[in-house]
Amino acid sequence: MRGWQIDTLGHPARLVTLPDRDPARGEARVDIAACGLNFADLLMAEGKYQDRPALPFVPGLELAGTVADLGPDTAGPAAGTRVAIYAGHGGLAERGCFPVDSLIPIPDSMTLAEAAGFQIAYGTSHLALEYKARLQKGETLLVLGAAGGVGLTAVEIGKRMGARVIACARGAEKLQIARAAGADEVIDSDHPDLKGALKALGGVDVVYDPVGGDAFDAALRATRPDGRILAIGFASGTVPQVPANILLVKNITVIGFWWGGYLAFAPQVLRDSLATLMRWYDEGGLRPHISHRLPLERLPEGLELLRSRAATGKVVIETA
Repeated sequence: MRGWQIDTLGHPARLVTLPDRDPARGEARVDIAACGLNFADLLMAEGKYQDRPALPFVPGLELAGTVADLGPDTAGPAAGTRVAIYAGHGGLAERGCFPVDSLIPIPDSMTLAEAAGFQIAYGTSHLALEYKARLQKGETLLVLGAAGGVGLTAVEIGKRMGARVIACARGAEKLQIARAAGADEVIDSDHPDLKGALKALGGVDVVYDPVGGDAFDAALRATRPDGRILAIGFASGTVPQVPANILLVKNITVIGFWWGGYLAFAPQVLRDSLATLMRWYDEGGLRPHISHRLPLERLPEGLELLRSRAATGKVVIETA
């Protein structure tokens, strides 16, 4: 089977022929149809992500496909069942073996391409906004990087939760995409005075920040007393240094959030969130946005779309 493999950190992945293997006990072999790309794929390839698989490894954190067969003495979804999987790695290949408890059957109404890019983006925004920040109806939510993979879902979910949503993204096209997802107000991230623009809109109660850098600093200073700031990621490349005096004076809480970490210490919280999100999708309440669907051999192009921040919503690599 074909698949991408990283042999050395900091060097590009190679498209190679990989050995196929039978699933072990507790595993399912899955014919992979699509893999959603994430900014974490870039970091993992450089050894800069918190999860570091042993070399060599097949990248690709999340995927969707069809169950081919199960390992010996293993109960799980029947062959032919369409599933989504958060694997951590292994998604950028034509087949793979994964623990059966990581398989999530997907609704008939959901395409495999949508399922491949659904779990991390929607799961991150739902758990972060509802479980961690306790976003309330009527509060003002600021979403930085609002046209990106996770940012766009935060706009959509924040609006569904009854918040007034301010979306911050670069350029008129991305701002229009954020507005179509439900944003009430939009601000270009190149605005010369982001703090002033946010204060002119009345300030914010909750900040959803997958960007970091200067945008975090501006958002902090526009956050109202008793506000909450979600540190989701650092796509700008700069990790903010938080001035604790501002937190103290304004009673602001900064909340770190890593969706994948819940698999280790609170997996049921994550599963319950995904069950809710799958139901919302099946009811027609969520509309995943995929800006690019590329074949397996064009993975480098897909990664460059993330690196250059040229994509909106999700980039999906299709293997079948």
